[in-house]
Amino acid sequence: MYNVYAVKDTFSLPPEYFGKNLELAAQDILQRKYEGYSDKDMGIILAIFNVRDISDGEIYPGDPGTHHEAEFDVLTYMPIVNEIVVGEVTELAEFGAFVRIGPMEGLVHVSQMANDFLSYDKKTQQFTSRQKGLNIKKGDEVFAKISTVSMKGGVKGSKIALTMKPEGLGKPEWFSLSQKGINSKKQRPKK
Repeated sequence: MYNVYAVKDTFSLPPEYFGKNLELAAQDILQRKYEGYSDKDMGIILAIFNVRDISDGEIYPGDPGTHHEAEFDVLTYMPIVNEIVVGEVTELAEFGAFVRIGPMEGLVHVSQMANDFLSYDKKTQQFTSRQKGLNIKKGDEVFAKISTVSMKGGVKGSKIALTMKPEGLGKPEWFSLSQKGINSKKQRPKK
């Protein structure tokens, strides 16, 4: 889930920024400090913008920079357990599929892909089911549910487990296939 938060913090302005536009300098410093950082309450910080209300600088003994308070907005992404997400399959391995959801990737273990047995074919580089004829390959768009989230340090240290087993998840055409099967059963004439 994406969110925007208003944040107030201090930053140190090094001497090389003296004489430059203070708002642009503050934005540059705050972006380098926070973007890509993971906060346990807000999630992954994607962008810093709208830097405002910058205080006059304070000087500390032995520190050549000036220290300022500022308010700014942050755009964050926090994956939420049980959230339904849409993503693109970015990579396949024998154990499952990696799916890009927003700025992160989650793993759909092969056991969580469908309510059917899927096997990985190295030649065609796709998973295929035996009974229902389902398949999944790199570049496919899928619907998945977030099962578990472990946020550690940033995008690279975080792990997200996904499932596509509940009805209506997976590739969009999987759902239409199951609906056709249901509709054809309903339309059979009674004997």
